[in-house]
Amino acid sequence: MLNKIFLQGRLVADPELRHTQNGVAVASFRLAVDRDFKDRETGERKADFINVVAWRQTGEFVSRFLTKGRMAIVEGKLQTRDYTDRDGNRRYATEVIADNVYFGDSRRDAEGGGYSPAPAANRGGYGAPAGGNPYPSSGGSYTAAPAVDQFADLTDDDGELPF
Repeated sequence: MLNKIFLQGRLVADPELRHTQNGVAVASFRLAVDRDFKDRETGERKADFINVVAWRQTGEFVSRFLTKGRMAIVEGKLQTRDYTDRDGNRRYATEVIADNVYFGDSRRDAEGGGYSPAPAANRGGYGAPAGGNPYPSSGGSYTAAPAVDQFADLTDDDGELPF
């Protein structure tokens, strides 16, 4: 059987982080995912609002780094569950259980601002902080890779290139 979903959308609100009685982190949030077509009458593109649940480290990552309006890419599986509400009615919930959540935009895109590199002492490689952890541990920022001219060593030996 195959149950795999990929979604890209914007968070409708800040994620809500909770913990189970055993201390397991679980974050829930909603993604607004644009439909592929426009409404015939209004000409506007509508969106679907999809509930997502992220457990453990993924949930902690989501609650720490994603906020309302940020673009996110979610990889996971679709799950349907049923429960009884306070009035005794049987209800059904369909949600995506996130296996992985990725940034769908850059921080500067989300904040509408420009780029400001981290101080020189913080630079630990090609965008990741020193130590190999791809996520900043305490409010750090990503740094740009050093500028490299990848074509600097090319030569036009046969005279066919336009430069």
